[in-house]
Parts: sequence; structure tokens; C-alpha cells
Amino acid sequence: MCGIAGVISINPNKVSYDLLKGMTDAIAHRGPDGDGHWISENGCIGLGHRRLSIIDLSHDADQPMYYLDRYTIVFNGEIYNYIELKETLLQQGYTFKTQSDTEVLLALYDRDKEKCLPLLDGMFAFVLYDKKDNTIFCARDRFGEKPFFYSYEKGKHFYFGSEMKCLWAAGVSDEVSNKMLFNYLAYGFVENEKDSSETFYSKSTRLPHAHYLKINPETLEISIHRYYDIQWQETISSTNEGEIAEHFLDLFTTSVKRRLRSDVTVGSSLSGGLDSSLVVCVIDALKAGTNQKQHTFSAVFPGFKKDERKYMDYVLAKTNVQPFFVTPTEDDLANDLDNLFYHQEEPFGSASIYVQYRVMQLAKQHGVTV
Repeated sequence: MCGIAGVISINPNKVSYDLLKGMTDAIAHRGPDGDGHWISENGCIGLGHRRLSIIDLSHDADQPMYYLDRYTIVFNGEIYNYIELKETLLQQGYTFKTQSDTEVLLALYDRDKEKCLPLLDGMFAFVLYDKKDNTIFCARDRFGEKPFFYSYEKGKHFYFGSEMKCLWAAGVSDEVSNKMLFNYLAYGFVENEKDSSETFYSKSTRLPHAHYLKINPETLEISIHRYYDIQWQETISSTNEGEIAEHFLDLFTTSVKRRLRSDVTVGSSLSGGLDSSLVVCVIDALKAGTNQKQHTFSAVFPGFKKDERKYMDYVLAKTNVQPFFVTPTEDDLANDLDNLFYHQEEPFGSASIYVQYRVMQLAKQHGVTV
């Protein structure tokens, strides 16, 4: 998972290692494998990172990471097509000291700047400082898989973090947005559909998915740009159902195969629905002929009419899988409620979020990191 945090301030007295440490300590659960901090030469930029090691487990891949004596980055996520990107960059003369996807991202940014974003197949939130151009570049993936929160006061400071706990640890107010709270209590809305940047806290802002943000460190002026949107008007030219199915299977298999790239154990959630069942079956096909047994994690509710265990069993009967199950109860929910609120930070729509919480907990108990 990993976590990022930091501050950019006009006043260097507002940036310190103690401040950065407090911000990253607030999200230590995101990165139990280490932390790192960096402050710019002029003292106005501070970056912090908590690491969950997935690709290149060596300390060479620790963050903040530096490249070409020009760039410094803190990155949360994974670039799934980093191997393909790296091969191209090597041919173009770039060199690498690690086996990490983070270093590939740095080289790609050096080559293409913000135009690198459409080339990335992955989930990400990162902040990158370019010493030569004296600019700060922040970006979030197409669908917002990785979070990015910030608190900005024009001409003064810009705090950011993977969770709002980072901001609060830095002294940002956790004053509740009454408008968001009203819409939640009255209508069940968990977000503002007209402005996805708005959170339940008046001093905390969310960088919308598929957007990047640029900061001028000297003036603390920011600009936000959208780099991706779904081209839903486009249609495919083929009307042959067999060709379409074959093309889909090729894309789907490639996506799953790339997401298995890891130096730690990878498992799967299995709900019994079409999505997770397809993923588990494709992984099983990719592992065919090996002695690698796929681990799956599921929530089941015996006796409940909507329990999907029978659909899970259909998949398990056809695959070489080691399944693990959990059955959350109302007492479990009551006992875990405070912890659930702490990690979610904002109101949520239903108790299904608790089921996901328990499934992820089950995976961790069995040593599965991804």
C-alpha cells in the first residue's frame, strides 16, 4: 500500500523533520516496512514516505527516491507495465540502479513530464520535485484507486498526504463540513457529485482522480488539470462477437498477468460475483503447470438467503485454489466500529465496507501482502 505525506511552505520554519515524522507516523499502518524523509536545500519543501515493500525489496528502492541529481519523489502505488516501459527507456539511454517501478516512473517523467501519465498502467498517487525547473508535480491515477488529500492556503502552505490523518498531525483543522454532513444525514450522499474534491472536512481537499496538480514553490500558486476521461462515445468497428470476445480475453489476461508482478505473495478476493470469479480463473490458467497454489479470501454468511458461497464453490471446484473464509457478525462489527471509523475517516454508505475490512484482515493473517 505505502503512504506519502509532506509540506511545501513559503516559510522554511514551518518545515521540519519532526513535522514530517509526525505526518508519516500517522499513516504507519500503510507502510510497516520503513519510513523516509527529505527536506529541500532551501528548507521550504518536505517529503515523507511510509513503505510497504512489494517490488524490489532492497533498501535501494526506499523513498524518498532521487534521480539524475534533479528529481525527488514520494510515490504510493504500483506501475504494472513498468517492465515494458523500462525496456524502452533502456533503449533510449536511461540507466537504472534499482529494480523498482518508482525509478522507472522517475525516468519516464524526465522524458515526458506530465505526458507520461497516459502511458502508465497502474494505480498511483505521487509528488515529484524537479530541482532544475523548481516545480512540484502531483498526480493521481485514472480511477482514484490511490488517495491524495491536501490542505492549501494560497501564498502560505500546501500540506498533503495519503490520508487526512497526515494533515491533522501537521496541525490542519479537522472541522467538519456541515454541508457534506447534512447531505449525508438527509440523503445518504457520501460525496459531492458536482465537486469530487470536497471532503467531509472543510480544511481538507481531495485531488480528483485522473487529475494532476502543479505547484510553484516560490509563490505557492497551484494549477489543476485533467489528463484522462472515458471516451464513452467511441464504438468498436468489429461486429463479430467471436473477435470481440477474443480481444477482451487478451486485454483481460494481460491486465491480470501484469498485476501479478510482485516480490511478495499475491492473493485474490473471491466474492462469488462475475468480476472476482473471472480474475481467479484467469490467474489459475496463468499458474497452470506450476506448483503455485492461489490463495483466495472470502466472506460467507451461512443461512443468509443472499450468501454467495455456492457461487464461490463453483469456482473453487474448477481451480487449484487454497480458499480461506471469514464470517463477520454483528458483534464483530460493534467491537470493530471505532477502528473502522478511524481508518475510513469519512462516513460510508453501508456495512459492506466492514466485510471488505475483514476479508483484508484475513489475507494479512495468512501472510498475503497484495
